[in-house]
Amino acid sequence: MSLEIATVTFDCEDPDALAAWWAGVLGNEVNAVVPGEFVLVPREGGTTLGFQRVPDPTPGKNKAHLDLHAADMEAEVARVVELGAREVERNSFGDDFRWVVLADPEGNAFCIAGG
Repeated sequence: MSLEIATVTFDCEDPDALAAWWAGVLGNEVNAVVPGEFVLVPREGGTTLGFQRVPDPTPGKNKAHLDLHAADMEAEVARVVELGAREVERNSFGDDFRWVVLADPEGNAFCIAGG
């Protein structure tokens, strides 16, 4: 048996708004499968992001998150913060591997790593 990741899905209060935000970050379009309930951000050649409305999203740190990579980490961090992300913390393994933990508008953690 072979499995492939099809979609990484976020529980959220407003799937339309959160999908639009992530589409802006990734430069993709929104596919509102069931507007207000289940919305996708398809990525050609990549994993689709899904956003489903739940009445009470799990409080605290999410169990899964996206790790994004950028050649210019600082520029991308600044760009997504301007779009509405919140910087949470900065980390590194020595000088060779650095990343920034951010939160999207609903508090879901994600990371941007790079040089």
